[in-house]
Amino acid sequence: MGRFFIDTASGQIATRKQLVEGGLATEEDDPPRPWHPINAPVDATTMWYAAMRKRERGIFIGTLVFRHQPHHTLLLERGWEEVPVEEIGLPGTTSEISPAPDLG
Repeated sequence: MGRFFIDTASGQIATRKQLVEGGLATEEDDPPRPWHPINAPVDATTMWYAAMRKRERGIFIGTLVFRHQPHHTLLLERGWEEVPVEEIGLPGTTSEISPAPDLG
């Protein structure tokens, strides 16, 4: 799947591929602020992981967690929101999230 990033101002989550396609990053460089990398394995896939976000102290923070596990439930109980897969990305880009990891 690749790396995920969160816009700390809006809470939007996107993959590096989507940000490159949208002109906000390059293959060599991360996108500028307010985009921030989400700590997750480089082969994380939305088949197994849920993208989560929460507003804290005026900014959004994000994480990826295994779906349907105790940590996922705990985050939901503590006010984290699961971002639907269809909302991951940037308006105007055509890159879609696939459930299978892209390790190539």
